[in-house]
Amino acid sequence: MTIKVRFAPSPTGRIHIGNARTAILNWLFARRRGGQFVLRFDDTDLERSKQEYADATAQDLAWLGIEPDETHYQSKRFALYDAAAEKLKTDGRLYPCYETPDELERKRKRQMARGRPPVYDRAALELSTDDRAKLEADGRTAHWRFKLNARTVGFDDLIRGTQTFDLAHVSDPVLVRADGTYLYTLPSVVDDMDMGITHIIRGEDHVTNAAVQVDLFEALGGSSPGFAHHSLLTGADGKGLSKRLGSLSIGGLRDDGYEAMTVVSHAALLGTSDAIAPHTKMDQLIETFDLGKLSRAPARFDETELAHLNARLLHELPYEAVAGRVQGDAAFWEAIRGNISMLSEAADWHDIVYGDISPVIAEADREFAEAAAAALPAGDLDETTWKTWTGGLKETTGRKGKGLFMPLRLALTGLDHGPELANLLPLIGRDKAEARLRGETA
Repeated sequence: MTIKVRFAPSPTGRIHIGNARTAILNWLFARRRGGQFVLRFDDTDLERSKQEYADATAQDLAWLGIEPDETHYQSKRFALYDAAAEKLKTDGRLYPCYETPDELERKRKRQMARGRPPVYDRAALELSTDDRAKLEADGRTAHWRFKLNARTVGFDDLIRGTQTFDLAHVSDPVLVRADGTYLYTLPSVVDDMDMGITHIIRGEDHVTNAAVQVDLFEALGGSSPGFAHHSLLTGADGKGLSKRLGSLSIGGLRDDGYEAMTVVSHAALLGTSDAIAPHTKMDQLIETFDLGKLSRAPARFDETELAHLNARLLHELPYEAVAGRVQGDAAFWEAIRGNISMLSEAADWHDIVYGDISPVIAEADREFAEAAAAALPAGDLDETTWKTWTGGLKETTGRKGKGLFMPLRLALTGLDHGPELANLLPLIGRDKAEARLRGETA
């Protein structure tokens, strides 16, 4: 069997870290088994769905390293859904209902007051042809419910284990609204069958829908794919991220300077038994991916942790991975990569090394800085210069530790922190180093 999964976002906004985690888990699962990944836009809501959001989603996935094997739009597949609805009507599994939302709410309240589950009572099945004609003459328009079989549905969830649901305790779901538009369930099941989807990997908020979908798959003459329902993301405080997701869109994280593989690494490993560590290539994650490592406990997303992970990843990246995205050569990258947390910071260090800065020299350190300028070893500055130079200064001035190194750092870079000066000094060069040590802008 060829593994085939799908990621089915609604193009009504930008995808966020929660969406991306679902896409990444599907992608890794498929690629680990030599399978296929389908991008399917749930755009049946023609009023809210926008092509610009579909395009943005495709771009965000490409940035993450996810290239779909197939891309589909549900808005172009209505003929399939219409045919499925007609089959269900013919088979007596899709029936018209005329209750208003207010009437349904009153029914639910009465049932709950009597200690009964608020399950639809199938009153519409008792309507005669004349009854329906009268309701329609009065201006009522039917919505259509799927008649569930009264049985227990069970399946083995690849993350949550064995799941069982008694459909007798579930309301017959509405598949077609009164205005003729489809809710999510019917198009999703029809497409999963038509596209040969073998596994549905999604958030645990959909787990209660699975039993209904199993019944619908079978009513349409198909068989259910496998299921895997992963936990949802919470914030570092344990609370849901729903109110913050707008600020955690994939586009927003990219604009903030995060590396794509930082986001992928974090999303793939969050909530698993593996330690969260930076992976510089997707293949590294694919090789070790296993849905069985995912915990059922809520996965806590902490943007501070993401920032730390981004720094760790940058510290490991070879020059070839950033060439074309940073100024400077391999020696410059090797010198500064251990001291940046966002790639954009490399530009700041490029300005410090190769541009003009205003040296910071305390009055008490001016004589020492002049002596340091005069003591620079002859010849080209290289990786050995720093040790030789500072060793000589220690002997001649009696300075050591912070009293020796901090004045040099402030004069050479204008900052009290940064990369190893042994690596920066050859890049700064003799002329700039001497000028800065003498307090000149260089």
